[in-house]
Amino acid sequence: MTKYEFTLILSGPLGLTEEIADELFEAGCNDGTPGTCEGVFSIHFHREASSLEEAIRSAIANVKSAGYEVKRVEMEAEAVAHHA
Repeated sequence: MTKYEFTLILSGPLGLTEEIADELFEAGCNDGTPGTCEGVFSIHFHREASSLEEAIRSAIANVKSAGYEVKRVEMEAEAVAHHA
């Protein structure tokens, strides 16, 4: 399996609290680093999967199972070219 690196931007005005971090970790986001910047809540993932699509889909499913919505996915251009 390959490790894929990407960031999920969550919907809504969320602040990073220990409670939210724990909920995300327990939902399977233990390979992601949550953070906020200028009111935008994001989780940067290093996820192992058989494909980029599977990595992103499983991360989104984990976030949704914790009760949060994903607004968009962001990736560095080099990462997209590398896995294309």
